[in-house]
Amino acid sequence: MTFTVTKISEGPIKPAEPTPSPTLPLAWVDRYPTHRGLVESMHLFRSGSDSNPAKVIREALAKALVFFYPLAGRIVEPVQGEPAIECSAQGVYFAEAKADCSLEDVKYLNRPLLLSKEDLVPYPKSEDWGVEPHNTIMMMQVTTFTCGGFVLGLRFNHASADGMGAAQFIKAVGDMARGLPEPLALPVWDREKFPNPKIKPGPLPELPILALDYQILDFPTVYIDKLKKQYLEHSGKFCSGFDVLTAKLWQCRTRAMNLAEDSEVKLCFFASVRHLLKLDKGYYGNSIFPVKVMVSAKTVLSSTILEVVDLIRKAKERMAVEFFEFAKEETDQDPFQMTFNYESVYVSDWSKLGFVDVDYGFGKPMFLGPLVNNDFIASVVILKSPAPFDGTRMLASCLTKEHSEEFLKGMKADLE
Repeated sequence: MTFTVTKISEGPIKPAEPTPSPTLPLAWVDRYPTHRGLVESMHLFRSGSDSNPAKVIREALAKALVFFYPLAGRIVEPVQGEPAIECSAQGVYFAEAKADCSLEDVKYLNRPLLLSKEDLVPYPKSEDWGVEPHNTIMMMQVTTFTCGGFVLGLRFNHASADGMGAAQFIKAVGDMARGLPEPLALPVWDREKFPNPKIKPGPLPELPILALDYQILDFPTVYIDKLKKQYLEHSGKFCSGFDVLTAKLWQCRTRAMNLAEDSEVKLCFFASVRHLLKLDKGYYGNSIFPVKVMVSAKTVLSSTILEVVDLIRKAKERMAVEFFEFAKEETDQDPFQMTFNYESVYVSDWSKLGFVDVDYGFGKPMFLGPLVNNDFIASVVILKSPAPFDGTRMLASCLTKEHSEEFLKGMKADLE
């Protein structure tokens, strides 16, 4: 059965009041070439469509843009290689749509999607929106469903904010929707506080076509807590749920690939450096740095899960040293330079960004996550599982079909 989503209205939403109009320079990390693009996500709410959520969010968006006025502008490049934000108040592209089905009919947008992503986020025609996607800062769409629920579809340019910054803005829209006079966390620009070394970004990486399989795994909180307790007994130190799940993922993936023992395998994820730079809580720009672990396949496979956690935690501890080497120009290497071969896996943690706390007056989202998966980066996204399940979800697009069965077998081995 096919379902239809009909657009009701679309166009720019401008700040509700006059705003300043400078051109603001972006930080080194904002300007990084691979960050200049729109990250797509969906945010599912169980109720609210009876209260016209599109109208509520549209009006709240206009109010929030008064405080976050750079996000109503455009990315420009007055100097080659130095993109900036022109605070033009041209607005955020906003669409309202209506689906002829319930969220249950489309399985709450679990994969495979029964509605296309083009139904859930705006893709305006050039004559309706004359700004190239890489220069657009944000687009939104509210789609209501017959069950009373709605979905907020979001496209947010990574050059303007990282995940925590994007969530800060969306929470501010929620604050205004609930009638607050100003956002609970007032924004600050402060991009000059992020280091600006003379290191030049490396060349864009070659992207292989890997034909990756897509898997969804849910882990109960009690299971994660058990592994964290075992790690405390093993090391005398605390670790996070991210640490134990990522260790399990990396070991199960490496085993499933059946590599030669001396093959190098790589794990990579990004960590916030807000604490290292002592940034204001209102800072919403990119403030991330890569954490990389490179060892032989034998090392990963001959270790216990808890020993793999040790490897991850040691890499986290090194990150601060590597970040300040980068900041003080004590290295000429671009730390953000990546390789995307099959032996490398990239993990992204969305569970702590703040999107789960967004409330437009209809309650917090029942689920949220990225809309895009690809066939050239072996990647895993960690999320809060959909309500009412109490746990953590992994969206894994990290192995080809020939290796997926063994991977799933390993991941589920001690879950029963």
